[in-house]
Amino acid sequence: MTGVTHDRYGSDVLSSAPAQHHRQPRTSRPHAAEPGLVVEEVTTGWVGAVVRVEKSGGKHVVVLEDRRGRTRTFPLGPGFWVDGEPVVLTAPVRQAPARPTRTASGSVAVGGERARVARGSRIWVEGRHDAELVERVWGDDLRHEGVVVELLEGVDHLVDRLREFAPEPGRRVGVLVDHLVAGSKESRIAADAVRAAPRGTVLVLGHPYVDVWQAVRPQRVGLDAWPTIERGTEWKRGILRELGWPAQDQADVARAWQRILGTVRTYADLEPSLLGRVEELIDFVTS
Repeated sequence: MTGVTHDRYGSDVLSSAPAQHHRQPRTSRPHAAEPGLVVEEVTTGWVGAVVRVEKSGGKHVVVLEDRRGRTRTFPLGPGFWVDGEPVVLTAPVRQAPARPTRTASGSVAVGGERARVARGSRIWVEGRHDAELVERVWGDDLRHEGVVVELLEGVDHLVDRLREFAPEPGRRVGVLVDHLVAGSKESRIAADAVRAAPRGTVLVLGHPYVDVWQAVRPQRVGLDAWPTIERGTEWKRGILRELGWPAQDQADVARAWQRILGTVRTYADLEPSLLGRVEELIDFVTS
């Protein structure tokens, strides 16, 4: 059986015969030019979906995109047809977005509050991607609590950084570490760091993933699971090749991370193994 494809532009617009509705004048009605609305411009016969309404030369215009991806701009107003009826296209009414009642982490949102003065305590993360992911989900909470997130630039420097920082009661450090599993180099460094600091002033927690990218649920980038990358292959480049994304240089890696980060909207887009660790670190440095 031959498949039937729905055509949102309609098949009659391709007919060489003049459309019947052009011979039956009717009263035009106002119609908001919402994105995706398919309209026909009467004078030219151009049929396309509304892409956007914008101002040009002090007047509103509507941009239409046809089935081949071509766009044309027309003055907003009369001279259009929608579903066989004449309309006067108007600019869509934009309602002010409702104030969110929850932050991205699921906490109750506190509206109109200024960020608290920074505490003496800190949360350290290994790299920029970790910091950006924490900010994406917990940024509002951290500003409310006055907690600053700083880059560690690799767990190898942890013990030296702690000596410089000199943690003490009221000046704690919570550390988020990648690939913190039993017997790993990271676990040995974490143990040394906790022993070197005054009791109760340093907490090192981590997730089991090679990189924080894996803490984003794979379904957010169209995968059932993150691919396993062979030893000896740079993990991020290997992931990009598996995804079929450009992987030639660091710029490709940076663009890929922004693409992945852009899929994260709330805590529900992250793995529980990361969520619990970050929440625990926030509690540690604010208690």
